[in-house]
Amino acid sequence: MTEEFSAEYWEERYSGHGHGHGHGHGGRPNPQLVAEASGLEPGTALDAGCGEGAEALWLAGQGWRVTAVDIAAAALDRARKRAEEHGPGTAGRIDWVQADLTGWEPEAGRYDLVCTHYVHPAGAGERDALFRRLADAVAPGGTLVIVGHHPSDRHSAEHTSAPDVHFTAEEAAAGLDPDRWEVAVAESRTRRASAPDGSEITFSDTVLRARRRG
Repeated sequence: MTEEFSAEYWEERYSGHGHGHGHGHGGRPNPQLVAEASGLEPGTALDAGCGEGAEALWLAGQGWRVTAVDIAAAALDRARKRAEEHGPGTAGRIDWVQADLTGWEPEAGRYDLVCTHYVHPAGAGERDALFRRLADAVAPGGTLVIVGHHPSDRHSAEHTSAPDVHFTAEEAAAGLDPDRWEVAVAESRTRRASAPDGSEITFSDTVLRARRRG
């Protein structure tokens, strides 16, 4: 297991005054998810690696019933508190689950939307296996959204050289059977975010959106 992304690593990041991987959005949902999921009919959603819950909260606010999974209890505690601040109408639409995505098996064909953002698998070679499990969890006619660090993104590269963290959309889509999947978006896309010192940073993201054929 890569120690950098162990359960202990994430607990430490999210505990006390630490921060997880909010990527400079100040608690707002990832803009790539917003762009790709805004036009979808709400149903059941899986947010894999939910962190402090910004994406799960946004999805719930849009009418989705969300299963939000993260390895860190500290992250989920923060997420639940944020959900309570949004009121029962939103908080009641989210089920928080503590699990290690490198071993957790979501129910096959269950979710109308499966999304994951900047997932950091705890071990070399784990990314493709994780993406296969997430794809299997998408219901017929449902959508898979994967957002990650593009290999050209120098800001994330400065913080880790761990395997599987940086990938292209083509690599993410490689495991999708074209007879079962229609790839709608597979590209590199930039976004602006705030650094801890308040300065603006441009990140390069990998964005994949694919629809499972019915």
